[in-house]
Amino acid sequence: MTDSSKNPLNGVTLEALLTKLVAQYGWDGLAERIDIRCFKSDPSIKSSLTFLRKTPWARDKVETLYIKLCKAQAKG
Repeated sequence: MTDSSKNPLNGVTLEALLTKLVAQYGWDGLAERIDIRCFKSDPSIKSSLTFLRKTPWARDKVETLYIKLCKAQAKG
């Protein structure tokens, strides 16, 4: 296996990643885990994507949460 095939972010769009997190935790759960206003005040996928694409520190936090979720689901 190559390093890229082990990376859970490989081939996953930011939209797909965010959609999965919202399905798992809901907007309220995301806002509890990551303190970002776009998750608290009138949240939507579109507005969150716009913010995350412009804000590297926030995107890093969202990607980290996604990786934790993938690892937890892999363990079963």
